[in-house]
Amino acid sequence: MAIESAKAVLNKALGFVESEALSEQDKKALVEDSIEQYNTYVNPGWLKYRKSVSTNEAFVEWEDDGSHFSDVYGEKFIDCLGGFGIFNAGHRNPEILKYVRKQLERQALHSQELLDPLRGYLAHAMAEITPGDLQYCFFTNGGAEAVEMALKLARIASGKKWIISAIGGFHGKSMGAISVGGKSIYREPYLPLVQQVAHTIYGDAVDLEKTLEKLSAAGEGIAAVILEPIQGEAGVIIPPKGYLKVAKALCQKYGAFLILDEIQTGMGRTGSYFRCIAEDVVPDIMTYGKAFGGGIMPITGIIAGPKLWVEPLVENPWLLGSPTFGGNPLCCAAALAALKFMIEHDTPKMAAEKGAYLMWKLEALANKHKSIKEVRGIGLIIGIEFHSPTDGYAFAKGMFARGVMTAGTLNNARTIRVEPPLTISYEDLDTALKCMEESLSELEKGAVLCSQK
Repeated sequence: MAIESAKAVLNKALGFVESEALSEQDKKALVEDSIEQYNTYVNPGWLKYRKSVSTNEAFVEWEDDGSHFSDVYGEKFIDCLGGFGIFNAGHRNPEILKYVRKQLERQALHSQELLDPLRGYLAHAMAEITPGDLQYCFFTNGGAEAVEMALKLARIASGKKWIISAIGGFHGKSMGAISVGGKSIYREPYLPLVQQVAHTIYGDAVDLEKTLEKLSAAGEGIAAVILEPIQGEAGVIIPPKGYLKVAKALCQKYGAFLILDEIQTGMGRTGSYFRCIAEDVVPDIMTYGKAFGGGIMPITGIIAGPKLWVEPLVENPWLLGSPTFGGNPLCCAAALAALKFMIEHDTPKMAAEKGAYLMWKLEALANKHKSIKEVRGIGLIIGIEFHSPTDGYAFAKGMFARGVMTAGTLNNARTIRVEPPLTISYEDLDTALKCMEESLSELEKGAVLCSQK
């Protein structure tokens, strides 16, 4: 132990937090310290990974506002990634931040024993804006935790064990969430995972029915089918029209629950409050998160119909889970304010209109630049697919060098994701599009030069 050394680190870090303005020496120290400490105390692979899009490995994020963030030297970037769906309402949205500040002045966390009124109000509001009979909420901290609760609820409520999920699906990285995920890169290091999980081809209703039919014929009880309305991490994969409705009908036919993972597609991003509303589907369980905390506080959760809240859950309210910080007053204040902002400003309409504008412009770019294989998206969840991950990385790096943040999936840049705040201005979108044109031209010029060597 080296308590005095720890004390010096703490004082230095908190001094930066407290500082109104950083000196040039402070900025240099922040960058140097970040590199050393990530390599020594966080994960040495992080800097290597971030090199894929950074102008250098020393970019240190420090401030944000609206649709922008800045490094310690004040270099400003347009955020066209949105934290993979966190910043639907923008960065540090003042209409949300004011309620968080007020709640922080009153109470941040609760006793865990008495009633917290904001949790009740938030659950009530969610029941009002979600479709059908969705009613009971359970609040958690991160997306994977929400998925864990959904899987547990499906097993408890059904009395069955099997879960069917989709190839390419991504639901988080806890053990249950990875088990129902459909990407080998996340699953293989942890095998064997949670058992009694089967996978189906995403978007293929015939294959889904075959999977249900085979398990049922073998006498296996199917608790649930879990699907993303649009697969985000897989590269913005949009299922055929009507697929989710068929999935719900098949679940009803085989006595399984339908879980829709709306953690990334919810809170207005696809042009409706939640994607299931546009698809005219009422899931039995729905997960939500990312933008749910208004881009300020971490809060996620599930909502389910009354029929799933079976007697064991009524008799023991903590049977499903008891996260220490789930549904705490500060996070609930942020989520309440985020819902208010979404409704009053009609951010789903913003997403639909700006998404249509972006898609129109991006399709024109795809017709002009042969390095783009396909552009696809709904609202402001858009994927630009290249012919190779190398091209995708080069494009993202070119965008970052021009002051615009985009990114691929966590382990592949074949598809670059464009998920800006729903509040982004058309001026910023036009600037980003101009940078895309330049980055594509640079990429293709480089490819030509390489081919001539």
